[in-house]
Amino acid sequence: MVFAAGGLLWRDGLDTLAVVHRPRYDDWSLPKGKLEPGELLPETAVREVEEETGFAVRREGFAGRYQYEVSVGPKTVFVWHMRALAERAPPDDEVDELAWLGVDEALARLTYDLERDLLRRATARDGR
Repeated sequence: MVFAAGGLLWRDGLDTLAVVHRPRYDDWSLPKGKLEPGELLPETAVREVEEETGFAVRREGFAGRYQYEVSVGPKTVFVWHMRALAERAPPDDEVDELAWLGVDEALARLTYDLERDLLRRATARDGR
């Protein structure tokens, strides 16, 4: 099993969500990445979201998880709600574009059904 973590990164006062474009896959996705040795999933989530968006973040409540198959077996992604605190640096080289979108726009832009499903579930629970 491969473990990964990421976030639904929100901007305060603007009910907008960060989605990232990854040129390697030519997709739009939620910021996320694989667990590194010695890391806990919440630490991975914060690190990956900060690297892929360039924003310092505050991790909040758990948003959910999803799973899919990769070449080495199942991959499970754990996702937390997060708040953007301040822009720190440009996103890492895995990302060439960051878009801040409303929920409906994000649902239309995201490439993967599993991420759209997670976003629907997570926003229905918290009334967004």
